Amino acid sequence: MSNAANTLIRFRGHLLELLVRRGHDVHVLAPEYNTEQAKHLKDMGVTTHTYHIDRAGQNPLSDLRTLRDLTRWFRRERPDVSLTFFIKPNIYGGLAAALARVSRRIGMVEGLGYLFISSGPDGLAKRASRTLAISLLRASFARAHRVIFLNPDDRAEFVERRIVAQDCTMLLGGIGVDLDEFVDTPVPAGPPSFLLIARMLREKGVLEFVEAAGVLKREFTDARFRLVGGLDPSPGGISADQMRAFAATGSVEWSGELPDVRPAIAEARVYVLPSYREGVPRSTQEAMAMGRAVVTSDVPGCRETVVPGVNGFFVAPRDAQSLVDAMRRFCTDPDLAVSMGRESRLIAEARFDVKKVDERLYATLMGDDQA
Repeated sequence: MSNAANTLIRFRGHLLELLVRRGHDVHVLAPEYNTEQAKHLKDMGVTTHTYHIDRAGQNPLSDLRTLRDLTRWFRRERPDVSLTFFIKPNIYGGLAAALARVSRRIGMVEGLGYLFISSGPDGLAKRASRTLAISLLRASFARAHRVIFLNPDDRAEFVERRIVAQDCTMLLGGIGVDLDEFVDTPVPAGPPSFLLIARMLREKGVLEFVEAAGVLKREFTDARFRLVGGLDPSPGGISADQMRAFAATGSVEWSGELPDVRPAIAEARVYVLPSYREGVPRSTQEAMAMGRAVVTSDVPGCRETVVPGVNGFFVAPRDAQSLVDAMRRFCTDPDLAVSMGRESRLIAEARFDVKKVDERLYATLMGDDQA
């Protein structure tokens, strides 16, 4: 169960295929599917269902409706195992599965999301929403058989806040990528080129990337700085008008959301993600699998992707000058992208092979895992 159909395919697609191959009857829940997504899932052998959720809203009556409808769904369909991910699905899907007495209930913390990541001073409304979310997550995870975390920092924070008991947790690492799909690709010759793939959110470090690009473009006029990703309705979202204004400066390009990011990664020499916090970023794993050096923030989740000085560099979060300094190194030393990109592929092979990751997830779903 997810809050968006594209994440079922992008984040759980290989796992869904594994479950179907092994003879399981697999059902998925998302608010809506476009025609392509519905066909993709049907072709996998997966049954799709919809449910109501106000992803970015904070209306308690709407959320109660979500809980009611999900409880009815779980009671009607009677699954043996449930897997939820992202905050609202973890809360309302987890509680509904418990109310319906689903035999095995698994939650996954992909990242902490807007409520836990500050992109400026937190107002009263955000603090109140965070307090409520913590209480609801605590209630849901108290009824879960296992809660999966992608990085140790998130797990430590949830345990410290008493949202989940340590002995109920499992540390997965990155969700993995298909190394046969994201193949090692030669770093292109030519001028410096930097790529950031993310939803256009402040907390992804988009503003810092734009600012750094403006500085470096004046020094290295042939350098290319590209943003790939769609808009997001969350409070930290950057508007379409603002994105078009950034592109109009000539410092950055904005390509919007792409159905396949591999050509964009292949065209870049360096991958950049100055995020404020992550689970373990899928986009960085993909870039590493394709042999790209990485510049990313020294924050939870991003730390799992870089060995400093080996396959990339850390930068201070929310610090455009720190980002400028790290990116400039690739402008003045072109060979660095090649040597560090080679190391990224080796790290991806060791840490982020989706086949190995999905075997661990499968064992967890079946109850054969060890925390």
